Amino acid sequence: MIMIDKAASKKFLPKKISLQSPRYWNVLNTQDAATASPSENVTPLKKLKDDLSSIASIKEVREATSFDSNEHDSTVSIIVVGASGDLAKKKIFPALFALYYEDCLPKHFTVFGYARSKMTDAELRDMVSRTLTCRIDKRENCSEKMEQFLKRCFYHSGQYDSEKNFAELGTKLRDHEGGRVSNRLFYLSIPPNIFTEVVKCASNSASSANGWTRVIVEKPFGRDAESSAALTRDLKQYLVEDQIFRIDHYLGKELVENLSVLRFSNLIFEPLWSRQYIRNVQFIFSEDFGTEGRGGYFDNYGIIRDIMQNHLLQILALFAMETPVSLDAEDVRNEKVKVLRSMKPLQLENVVVGQYKSHTKGGVTYPAYTDDKTVPKGSLTPTFAAAALFINNARWDGVPFLMKAGKALHSKIAEIRVQFRHVPGNLFNRSFGTDLDRATNELVIRVQPDEGIYLKINNKVPGLAMRLDRSNLNLHYAARYSKEIPDAYERLLLDAIEGERRLFIRSDELDAAWALFTPVLKELEEKKVMPEFYPYGSRGPVGAHYLAARHNVQWGDISAEHPQV
Repeated sequence: MIMIDKAASKKFLPKKISLQSPRYWNVLNTQDAATASPSENVTPLKKLKDDLSSIASIKEVREATSFDSNEHDSTVSIIVVGASGDLAKKKIFPALFALYYEDCLPKHFTVFGYARSKMTDAELRDMVSRTLTCRIDKRENCSEKMEQFLKRCFYHSGQYDSEKNFAELGTKLRDHEGGRVSNRLFYLSIPPNIFTEVVKCASNSASSANGWTRVIVEKPFGRDAESSAALTRDLKQYLVEDQIFRIDHYLGKELVENLSVLRFSNLIFEPLWSRQYIRNVQFIFSEDFGTEGRGGYFDNYGIIRDIMQNHLLQILALFAMETPVSLDAEDVRNEKVKVLRSMKPLQLENVVVGQYKSHTKGGVTYPAYTDDKTVPKGSLTPTFAAAALFINNARWDGVPFLMKAGKALHSKIAEIRVQFRHVPGNLFNRSFGTDLDRATNELVIRVQPDEGIYLKINNKVPGLAMRLDRSNLNLHYAARYSKEIPDAYERLLLDAIEGERRLFIRSDELDAAWALFTPVLKELEEKKVMPEFYPYGSRGPVGAHYLAARHNVQWGDISAEHPQV
C-alpha cells in the first residue's frame, strides 16, 4: 500500500482561501446540506427546474462568478504540460484563444507551455498561431485579438521528472504573476505513465503559494480497475480529490450538456423516462476512418477502453440518473454513481467485437487494421464493439441499453436513440402491417455532426385516404441558432478555471465504471476471443445485429433514415 504523504498533499492546497468567493460555493452548499432542513414545498425536480431556468450565457456566468473577490489582485496561470503534442496544438491552445476572444478569461492570465522539446517563446507562438481561428469568419479585431493572446503565451523546456526544471518554471510563473494572488491550472496533455512524476514535481516545485492549484488529467485513466485505482492512489499522494479534474471531452459537448435541460425542464419527457414507456436506449458512436498511424497507441487499449468505458458510459449515466437535488456538481455526480453501481457487470455473451479488414471500393483500396505499421501483426484488438447493458433499479429494470462503437465504418456520427414502446391496442396497426417498429416513436439526440434533436411521430398524409406517414419534429441547431457551438474543450477549460466540477469524473465514478467493464475485458484477452472481421467502410460486423435481435431491438441508425436538414 502506498502511504500518503500528508505534507506533500498540502503543497497543492491554497494557503489562503476566501470562502466568500463563488468558486467555493459548491463546497459550502454541500456542507450546509447536511444540516439544513429543506422546505416542504420545494421538491428536487422543482429545485432542478429553477436551477436550469437560471442558466445564463457563458459570458454572463463568468461575470456572475468572478475569479476572486478582487480580480485585480489575482491572476490565473494555465500550464499546458506536453505543449508540443497534437492535443495541445489542435485543441487546448485553440480553446484557450476562443475563451479569450469571447472575454471569458480573467483580466490577468498567462499561458505557459511545458515540454521536453527545445523551443523559445517566439517559436511556441509561431506554432500556436498556425492553429488559431476566430469562431466566426471575418469577426472584427480577429488578428488584433490573436496578437494580444500570443503575447500572453510563454514556453519553458524541461524534463517531466525534474524538480529542478519545474522549480525554474515556478520562478518564471512568479515573475509573470507580479505579486498577485496566484491561481494555477496544470493541463496534463501527456501519456498516463508519467502523470505521477509530473504531479510530484509540480507539487513540490511549482504549486501556488497563496491561491488554488488544479490539475486536468486526460484519459485513459488506466487500463482496468486495478491500474485505475493505482493511478488514483498515486495522484492522491500529492493532490486531494477536489483538485483532480478528470476530463472526458464528450461531457462538454453541447447536446450532452442539453440532456439534463431536455429531460428536467420539459414536462412531456420526464413522465416518459422509464421502463413503462421506453423499450430500449441506444448509444451509437462511429468513425469513417481507421487508426491512421496511431495504431500503436490504440492497440494497447482498443475500442471498448477508448470509447465505451468512458464516453458512452458517461452519457448513459447522465441519461439514466434520477433527478438530482440540484445542479451542484456533487449532487449530479452522486446520481451518476448510483446508476453505475446499479448496473450488472457486462457479460461476454452480451458483447460482440470486430476488427476492420481491407476493402476496395470505387477503385480505392482501404487498408486493414493490421496493415497499419504501428500495429502488431496478428493483433486481436477490437476496432468495433457492441454491448447490451442493464440497470437494476425500479426505473429501468429490464430495459436494454445498447452501445455500439467502431472505426472505419460507413459514417461518422455520435447519437442517442430512445425507442419507445408500441402503442397498446393501436387503432392504426393495419396501416403499418406486420412491422410494428415502423409505428414506434423515437427520440434522437444527435451529438455530432449536425447537432440536433428530432422526434419521430406518426402522421396522416393529407388526402381523402387514411394513409399514415412517419414524420420528424426536428430541431436542427445550425438552422435554429446562428451562434456557432463552442468546442467541448472550451467549456471544460472554463469550468476548471472556475472550479465547476459537474462535467468532470470523480474517483468513485471511475471505480464504478471500471467495475462494469474490467471482467469482460480480462475474459476477452485471456480467451483470445477472435474479433469478427468487417470491410472498411461497412456498417460493422453482422454479429452486432444478432446481439440487438436477441434483445428484441433493431439498431436505429440502420433501420431508419436520418432527417433531411
